[in-house]
Order: sequence, then structure tokens, then C-alpha cells
Amino acid sequence: MTNKQKYALITGATSGIGYELAKLFAQDQYNLVLVARNQEELDQKASEFKQQHGIEVVTVAKDLFKREAPFEVYDAVKAQGLQVDVLVNDAGQGQYGEFTETDINRELDIIQLNIGAYVTLTKCFLKEMVGRGDGKILNVSSIGGELPGPLQAVYHGTKAFVTSFTEAIREETKDKGISITALLPGVTDTDFFNKADMTESKLVKEGSKADPAKVAQDGYDALMANKDKVVSGLKNKVQVAVSNIIPDDLVAANMHQQGKPSEENK
Repeated sequence: MTNKQKYALITGATSGIGYELAKLFAQDQYNLVLVARNQEELDQKASEFKQQHGIEVVTVAKDLFKREAPFEVYDAVKAQGLQVDVLVNDAGQGQYGEFTETDINRELDIIQLNIGAYVTLTKCFLKEMVGRGDGKILNVSSIGGELPGPLQAVYHGTKAFVTSFTEAIREETKDKGISITALLPGVTDTDFFNKADMTESKLVKEGSKADPAKVAQDGYDALMANKDKVVSGLKNKVQVAVSNIIPDDLVAANMHQQGKPSEENK
């Protein structure tokens, strides 16, 4: 089967890393199934990809904060008779602040989005991939999953789950013709921090941000090479490596300091 006959399904496909990943698949002549909440944004991106790359693009507008939404995405794909050859779980959000003060309902939504949607979509499509002995899955995690995350406790916890989950199912399916890869970016120049109310954090305000196109390329290349995971960016590789040597409480204290509100412009 050539790429022109294959479909890649990408969640969070209208912005950030998800959008950049969609561009890479489109350039390689994969047809796309784009999943996001906003139909208007989906239509804009679908039109762009069709015009620029001459591919088929299917859009599915669903709010993956809702538990039933990933199942509905799967049902929508099956109703159109499509086979998903590549699944990219990218959609994710965070919330900034002391855990005792943050909104529990928003955090439960984030757990559903960052974990529940990944698990559901992976379960649905991986079973089909194993059945035919072919398929690829890219789970966008974060270096946050490798580090304690004061002021982002729930987000970091969800990403620790994603990385561990990805490594486990990769091992289970390693002899079944499936490629499963985790992409671990660091701070990246996307809308994530606006949605997380985190723009005043030192990490965001004073630190450098990675180009989402570069992060996407790292993930795409790792998936195509069937690597287990890739930490995007040299600085992030160093940070993760050092955190594996230093005691966890010191790593947490350092992350807490980095995450505090910036003193710039105060």
C-alpha cells in the first residue's frame, strides 16, 4: 500500500505540534483524519492540506474532554469505511498553580484529555492494527513525564502515564508489525501556556521555547525509524539525563523554582 492510500489520524491537529505533524504526513502523501474541537478551524486546515498536497482530508469535530468523544471519533471513522494506518495522539492541556488551589473539575477534564482519550483511541485502533499486522502510533508525551512538576502536578502526572503506557504497549506488540513511539518535547512555542494560564511562569517568560515544527520532525523521524521514544532538543535531553542522577526531591525543588511566576516586568 502506498502512502496515498493510507490515513493518519491526528488529534489536536489544528495548532501547535499536532498541526506540524499533520503537515509532515501530508507532505509524505498520507491522507488525513483531523480531530479537534473547532469545526471552522478544522475546515481551514483541511482546505489548506487538500490544496497544497492533493490528499484526502476528513475532519471530525469532537471535544476530547468528554469521555464518550474518543469512542465517537472511532465510530465516525468506521462509518466512513476508513482504515487508520497511523494514529497520532497529540491533544493535551495543562493547568498552572498550586494543587490545593486549582480547579478539580478542570483537572479531571485534563486527565480525560491527556490520558483517557489516548487510552481509548489507542485501544480501538491498535486492536485493528494488530489484527492486520501493520500500523504506527505516535503518542505525544512530554519531558514533564520524566520530572516532578510542582505548579503543574496533574499535567506532569498525566505525561508520566503516557510515556509508561506507550513503553508497555510497545513491548506487548513488538513482534506484531506495529511501531509505537513516544515523543517527549520540552517547553515549545504553542498555545499550551495560554490555555494553562501559565504565561507568567519563569519557564515560559524567561526561557527559550522550541519550534513546534522541529519538535514534530523529531517525532515523525523517530516514529518512521521505529524508535521507542525521543526527547526533542539537546537542552531537554541534558535536563532529563541530569534528573536521572540527582535525587528526586532536588529535581522537584529546582522545577518548583523554575515554574514560579517571573519577576520580569514587575
